[in-house]
Amino acid sequence: MRILVTGGAGFIGSHYVRTLLAGGYPGYEDTRVTVLDKLTYAGHLSNLPTDHPRLDFVRGDICDLPLLLDLLPGHDAVVHFAAESHVDRSIEAAADFVRTNVGGTQSVLEACLRTGIERVVHVSTDEVYGSIAEGSWTETWPLEPNTPYAASKAGSDLVARSYVRTHGLDLSITRCSNNYGPYQHPEKLIPLFITNLLAGETVPLYGDGGNIREWLHVDDHCRAIHTVLTLGRAGEIYNIGGGNEQTNRQITDRLLELCGADASMIRWVADRKGHDLRYSIDESKIREELGYTPHISFEEGLRSTVAWYRDNPGWWKSIKHEQAAA
Repeated sequence: MRILVTGGAGFIGSHYVRTLLAGGYPGYEDTRVTVLDKLTYAGHLSNLPTDHPRLDFVRGDICDLPLLLDLLPGHDAVVHFAAESHVDRSIEAAADFVRTNVGGTQSVLEACLRTGIERVVHVSTDEVYGSIAEGSWTETWPLEPNTPYAASKAGSDLVARSYVRTHGLDLSITRCSNNYGPYQHPEKLIPLFITNLLAGETVPLYGDGGNIREWLHVDDHCRAIHTVLTLGRAGEIYNIGGGNEQTNRQITDRLLELCGADASMIRWVADRKGHDLRYSIDESKIREELGYTPHISFEEGLRSTVAWYRDNPGWWKSIKHEQAAA
């Protein structure tokens, strides 16, 4: 078995790769993995065991169709993580998000089609649904994205759907709630707040802190993705939720406590443009059809995540230094 993982040097993709190479998915202990990653600011070779005998790394752009056509033969499946994913950056540079997330996905799927790839999982986000005041999104909910990032991911989902319907590609789509865990780039809320607090700096909290999100540990997300890869049906969408809802203020207060700080470290900032108020996923489909359930409680996962950043200052300090110098 050989799997190509796009964006495999990023936060979620690298966790999937490390788990796969460590034998964390039964029946896939001998799988060879190829990682294709452009190594933008969000991808780092330090996230991967680059000397592992079953890992091949290729630096490249998912928009490069000739590269994909050369690379894909011999692979059995593709797990497509690669994407521009930071909402704030999408507001300032939407074209980059459309190019990578929509155009890049089309290139990946076209290459899969031409080279006879047997199975594809396209990794998306719950943000394509927009914002929901009450209740939870099912997989049939209309796509109503409110940010350039979310719109670009919705576009990529529709491209993926078209390759199933038009060409018969064996592809499933996953849409997950907010992730957290080790190796997450410190531009995202949880690692940003943890690393700022560990460095004795304030944390920037948007608006009144009342925005609501579901949170899922990256390990549970990757198990769900692998479950969809092995058991999911072609053309189906699978929501992956954390089963909990937290306001950004609640997250902030818990991180302050875990890092030994108090509310004086909160720096209130103007709300983000187009900031969705509430996300909530109905994940009953993946639970009932595929037998998936998350294993890591939010409290346990948050504690372990804070501990990881506390124990690995070299990893995040170098990234923050790169950001400051850019």
